Amino acid sequence: MEIKKSPKADLENKKSTWLLVGYVVVLAFMFVAFEWTRRDIKIDTSQALTDVVFEEEIIPITQQEEKLPPPPPEAPPVAEILNIVDDKTNIKETAIASTEDTGAKVEVKYVPVKVVEEEPEEQTIFQVVEVMPEFPGGQAALMQFLAKNIKYPTIAQENGTQGRVIVQFVVNKDGSVVDPVVVRSVDPYLDKEALRVIRTMPKWKPGQQRGKAVRVKYTVPVMFRLQ
Repeated sequence: MEIKKSPKADLENKKSTWLLVGYVVVLAFMFVAFEWTRRDIKIDTSQALTDVVFEEEIIPITQQEEKLPPPPPEAPPVAEILNIVDDKTNIKETAIASTEDTGAKVEVKYVPVKVVEEEPEEQTIFQVVEVMPEFPGGQAALMQFLAKNIKYPTIAQENGTQGRVIVQFVVNKDGSVVDPVVVRSVDPYLDKEALRVIRTMPKWKPGQQRGKAVRVKYTVPVMFRLQ
């Protein structure tokens, strides 16, 4: 047996009607959307940023007048004094005769020019020379002299101070030792003792430059070592 629907409950009959209604509504919305524009909206820009006008400040150009120094005062005119000589005054005339008129011979004397050669100063101190100064007996004798004559300061021994003091001095042309200076210090007491020993050294064999004895600067290390 076939079930039959009621004509009121049959929705298929109204399907095409509702579809047409939907199309009409959509078209109406689209029409309103296209017609809705912002042509009627006006924006007031009178309160917006206005052009900023910069007034240029005109600075007058000033020219400094150069002040010229005043002209120097004019020198007072010198009055010319004219000595008027009387016409009757006797004036002696001096005649200058040349050698051609007198026939005398002119003698020319030759004066030799003396050339003074500047000798090098004797006080010049050399650093390096052809023959360096030498302690009597050589370098070994110098070390023995220092070891024999050095007296270790008591304060330096108590403090345990030791090291190498370097002393620089000048050996004169006669071999004497002068102007000792400490160039490398270890301790004030050790420096003082090193200078004392250097001053007591005998005369050295002087250094030589070009066969002549010259003053030479020499450096000796003095060693202090506790045993």
